[in-house]
Amino acid sequence: MTRYRSDFLDTAETAQILRLKKHTMENMRYIGNGPIFYKIGGRVFYRRADLRRWLAQARRRSTSGERP
Repeated sequence: MTRYRSDFLDTAETAQILRLKKHTMENMRYIGNGPIFYKIGGRVFYRRADLRRWLAQARRRSTSGERP
């Protein structure tokens, strides 16, 4: 049996991947500094591709914020 891997993740799955708390993801979404998300039928989803893009933009070479 082939298991389907969805392109969409819910908040809990996204938080687990990023090793953050679900509440942190919710706060980031509220403030607007987290990954792009989709709201479908009152539920929030993140696309894997958007998550990778957001992570790439968050890369830094130093704590002062120098980008690679």
